[in-house]
Amino acid sequence: MKSFFHKMLSVAMATLVLFTTMSFTLDMHYCGETLVDFSLAQNAHTCGMEIPQSENDCETVVPEQSCCSDKQIVVEGQDNLKLSFDKVSFEQQAFVATFFYTYINLFEDLDKNIVPFRNYNPPFLIRDIQKLHETYLI
Repeated sequence: MKSFFHKMLSVAMATLVLFTTMSFTLDMHYCGETLVDFSLAQNAHTCGMEIPQSENDCETVVPEQSCCSDKQIVVEGQDNLKLSFDKVSFEQQAFVATFFYTYINLFEDLDKNIVPFRNYNPPFLIRDIQKLHETYLI
C-alpha cells in the first residue's frame, strides 16, 4: 500500500512539473463573431474571406474593414524550477513537521485487537444471587 502511494505521488508530481513548465500558444480565427478555426500547434486556417492587399503600391485606396480577425493567446510556462527553502522560518518548519507526523499517524492501524481484561480471571461464583432472592430478569 505504501509503495503504491509513493508511485502515485511521484506520477502526480511529475505531471505537475510537466504542465507548469510547458508553454503553448492558442491561435484562433474569427469570421465576424463566430469562431472558424483554432489550433494549438500551428497557425489557424483562414476562411478565405479576407480582403486581399493590393499589389500596386502606387495606388492609395482606403482599405475596407475585414470581417475576419485573428486572436492569439500565449501561455508562458515557468522557467525557474529551483525553489529555495532558505527563507523558511523555524515556526514554519515546526508546523510542517508536526502536520506530517500527525497526518501519517492517522492511517496507522493497530497490529492486533487489544482486549484490556484478557489477563484477569472472573470472580468465583459462590452462590447464584438471582436464584437465592428469586429475582429474574424478563
